[in-house]
Amino acid sequence: MMPILPPSQEVLIDTAAYHHIPPQPGDIVVAYHPLQPKLRIVKRIFFVHIDGRCYLKGDNAASSSDSRQFGLVPPEQIAGKVLCLFP
Repeated sequence: MMPILPPSQEVLIDTAAYHHIPPQPGDIVVAYHPLQPKLRIVKRIFFVHIDGRCYLKGDNAASSSDSRQFGLVPPEQIAGKVLCLFP
């Protein structure tokens, strides 16, 4: 599958999306990479573990760095839910 975002595409995120409701599978989010904290990544939530941590998965599995490499991501590492893509 091709990546949902080409390089340099801009997104609008809702930084308060998960203040009152938990993340849901299928949501596209911007998160801080667990191993490179200054790097923000755009991933899809594949599932939410019972303890609240999220399994993030890239749409292009062959070349994506995601929870297969860095494990579950705590909710405080999610910067927001993607609302809109800009050309």
